Amino acid sequence: MPEVVLTGAAGRIEGRYSPGKRETAPIALILHPHPRAGGSMNHPVAVQLYHLFMKRGFATLRFNFRGVGRSQGEFDSGVGELADAATALDWLQTSNPAASQCWVAGFNFGAWVGMQLLMRRPETDGFISVSPPTNMYDFSFLAPCPASGLFLHGADDMVTPPAEVERVVAKLRTQKGIVIDYDLIKGSNHSWQDHLHDVESHVANYLDKRLAANPA
Repeated sequence: MPEVVLTGAAGRIEGRYSPGKRETAPIALILHPHPRAGGSMNHPVAVQLYHLFMKRGFATLRFNFRGVGRSQGEFDSGVGELADAATALDWLQTSNPAASQCWVAGFNFGAWVGMQLLMRRPETDGFISVSPPTNMYDFSFLAPCPASGLFLHGADDMVTPPAEVERVVAKLRTQKGIVIDYDLIKGSNHSWQDHLHDVESHVANYLDKRLAANPA
């Protein structure tokens, strides 16, 4: 997987990129968990998401938010990180101008940033939101949500209780024109320790279902 270096508002953005195998390959952007909690593009959940899209022929990019790894800048409480994500998606779209679909996937803090990015990019076709911290950040901006997607959460998550995520999911499900899937995994906590196989199986099943209905 080639290393790429992008130029963002805070300087260098370090990333890993897997190109698609055809000109019209769909694209996917992967966003990592909270930088202040040790999050990086090499977090196991972020890497798992990266490989799930890559194996399905997507041109896939994961990157480090500002101040993480070799990305320049400092943590900016989500504002600068959203700008980093927009820069990364711009690069991904420019590199794949004939892409058939556009997806955004994130874990924890990355899920929150990803959903904000989704609102600014109505061309996005789908999203994967793993352990979204709906009790720590305001998700009310999802009105309306421009795309269908999957929320994946652990039933034993003590950081963000499932009821907090279900509140957001219930609101989104009242919206016409999109379909929101919600998978609650028994035994899984917020970090998905010993449950990465659940991330793999549930996200894989969802992607395969979506791609079968609308081939990329």
